[in-house]
Amino acid sequence: MPAINKLKLFNDPIYGFISVPNPLLFDLIQHPYFQRLRRISQMGLSYLVYPGAHHTRFHHAIGSLHLMQKAVEVLRFKGVEISKEEEIALYIAILLHDIGHGPFSHALEHSIVEEVNHEAISLLFMERLNGLFDGQLTLAIQIFKGNYPRKFMLQLISSQLDMDRMDYLNRDSFYSGVAEGTINSDRLIQMMHVVDDALVLEEKGIYSIEKFLMARRLMYWQAYLHKTSLVAELMLTKTLKRAKVLIQKGVLVEASRPLLYFMERSIPLQEFTDEVVEQFAQLDDYDVISAIKAWQFHDDFILSSLSKMIINRDLLKVKLSADKFSDDSIIALKEEFSSLHNLSLEDCNYFIFKGKIKNQAYNNASEPIQILKKDKTIEDVIEVSDQLNLKALAKPVTKYYLCFPKQLL
Repeated sequence: MPAINKLKLFNDPIYGFISVPNPLLFDLIQHPYFQRLRRISQMGLSYLVYPGAHHTRFHHAIGSLHLMQKAVEVLRFKGVEISKEEEIALYIAILLHDIGHGPFSHALEHSIVEEVNHEAISLLFMERLNGLFDGQLTLAIQIFKGNYPRKFMLQLISSQLDMDRMDYLNRDSFYSGVAEGTINSDRLIQMMHVVDDALVLEEKGIYSIEKFLMARRLMYWQAYLHKTSLVAELMLTKTLKRAKVLIQKGVLVEASRPLLYFMERSIPLQEFTDEVVEQFAQLDDYDVISAIKAWQFHDDFILSSLSKMIINRDLLKVKLSADKFSDDSIIALKEEFSSLHNLSLEDCNYFIFKGKIKNQAYNNASEPIQILKKDKTIEDVIEVSDQLNLKALAKPVTKYYLCFPKQLL
């Protein structure tokens, strides 16, 4: 039997050709756990706003791997010692950093799998793969968990200027058409260095960093927190919660086997056994979309109405405000909707609800972006930048939203 060529190339619209530099990485990409990411959308339901935003977590993971290869090359060129084992571990960790995302990414974390975030599930997948690959992912898992002493390696995977963010900003900008999200990832990576095992950026890259932070702020307001994207995801969460309530009451609700598995039970993180992980590995966007298509015709008014609204993009009205919406205004809307459809005020919560969103492009309180100045001293990017707007980007901006049916306008 002829040997399989495992040193493959991907043709990517952002970076051109992306190489898979190691047979182990090829085998991980080929594994069903990773191939599932082809069926998990990167931007959730944002395609209801930006029709081109149909790219997947698979695209993003491969792109992040490409940027990590560039980062390792640049750091080695500057004299940073990275062993072959550490290099492969970095590639594995960035490749698998999002492997635990569920259908439509973040919507699942608030409905089907409650109180279990995708990072925790990613780690469970990595540990399961480590067993299947005879311990070859051990070092990658140590880095991913922050247990490896070389701090800069975790920063390359998860920080305020990591390969993950660099890829998703350019990729989401490209596919959505929101040009404000474009950044110069090549320049940012070329400016990277390591001092005392911590990631720093050379001062001459300051303008590229400023552009990166501004792009992140704009992408959140224009894409990720766009009011239509926001209300679509909230409605999807409400729909899944309603289906779960009905199923746990014994009502027959049509769904695929893996979706029903999580709808029928609530599973805390400590009960995520190998069986649960295997069930989760079968769950993707297609399960949810096919279920919602069927639920349009369910006897339950709430489930069918929400499902129709999502499928036909006839979404709830959403208002944004710098000030909180009063409880009195919510009650008045619920009373009107209740009388129109003979619903209890509690059931009206599926259609009328409020909340808040927060955008903070840069958090200098957690782990600041450190700038290596020409005199070899290190300072927070805010202190080095001559742009006053960087200080503004470090302040969280909160907006309040109110969602309700358009017929109540």
